[in-house]
Amino acid sequence: MGRSQSLPRGGDPRFGPDADDSGSPILHVDMDAFFASVEVRGRQELRGRPVVVGGLGPRGVVSSASYEARRYGVRSAMPMMRARALCPHAVYLPPDFAAYTAASRAVMQIFRDVTPLVEPLSLDEAFLDVAGARRLFGPPAAIARRIRARVADELGLTCSVGVAPSKFVAKLGSTRAKPDGLLVVPATRVLDFLHPLPVDALWGVGERSAQTLHRLGLATIGDLAEAPYGMLRKALGEASASHLHELAWGRDPRGVSPEHVEKSIGAEVTFDADVADPTEIRRALLALADKVGARLRRAGQVGRTVSLKVRLADFRTVNRSRTLPVPTDTAREMFDTVWALYTALDPGERIRLVGVRVEGLATADATPRQLALGAPEHGWREAEAAADAAAARFGRSVIGPASLLGKRDPRRNENPRRP
Repeated sequence: MGRSQSLPRGGDPRFGPDADDSGSPILHVDMDAFFASVEVRGRQELRGRPVVVGGLGPRGVVSSASYEARRYGVRSAMPMMRARALCPHAVYLPPDFAAYTAASRAVMQIFRDVTPLVEPLSLDEAFLDVAGARRLFGPPAAIARRIRARVADELGLTCSVGVAPSKFVAKLGSTRAKPDGLLVVPATRVLDFLHPLPVDALWGVGERSAQTLHRLGLATIGDLAEAPYGMLRKALGEASASHLHELAWGRDPRGVSPEHVEKSIGAEVTFDADVADPTEIRRALLALADKVGARLRRAGQVGRTVSLKVRLADFRTVNRSRTLPVPTDTAREMFDTVWALYTALDPGERIRLVGVRVEGLATADATPRQLALGAPEHGWREAEAAADAAAARFGRSVIGPASLLGKRDPRRNENPRRP
């Protein structure tokens, strides 16, 4: 959906919580200001105050803002410096992803108690197909109320739910129901719901494509639906024109897919000030490799292609990758690879951002591991798995990944023979 779109909260009784839901088995559940709400739940002194979560450095970005902060114009993805200018009296907090992940797991379990057909989109939102749950829990709107009540009573959080015949319309419904609301779009009223909405409410309409559509005089979804297809194709290209035309007429055949397969796992960091010191860049890459390795092991996956991302001070971005002979989930192997890529790149300029990503993922248990000739049976993977266990108990900050920079490779003999 386009970032600039703004959907007013519903008040039309045709699409209220008591509207006809008989042909609307798809739910989109979206937690309200999730990161900020988890912080407020854990710190009652923050209740009723504007709370902003995100990077606190000069180049930080807002990850989540409470509705009290949103009244001042603070929004997700906004530069933190802009947020501070709009709402200087807000409480600004760094993200606590461990807390958000734990809360997300509890939320998703509530969803799965209703139906196995749950498709998470992120930590704080998911699609549900509740067609098969009617006999146990009643019609879709009743199921939505049940979910909202459990999330509030058991987790102390709120969510908004859209109930509709398709995923696209259900997501629009939850957006219009925010915050802490429920909106049902009857199957017979889909076009009545869609066509008055702004054109940038459509999935796939970003800022630039919205400008193109506005230049063509297309302000609403209804305008786009009635526009000559040839005009859309000329302005947007065949693929985008076909996609938007179908959505504008409420046609979205995709079902809820509970099996979400990650195509890659990565992490990146933007420095507070542009960096040229190789030691600082090396330390950042190791920390990122450590984070990616932990995520891979937690997901039970390994990957073959390791990628490096470097953004220079002038915003030029360079990507380099290397495919390994054997899939890996160890931070040390990823770090060795990206550091070799970085030194070969030799950018010679100050660096704004670096990132590490692993692609070509496969299930770790189903992937045979090949030891290098002469390598011992146990090595870096076992050491990092032990670090994972310690981090789960004491916190990852205790295990500092940068300490690996000076540590001996556990695969190396303690007293190697000299030739």
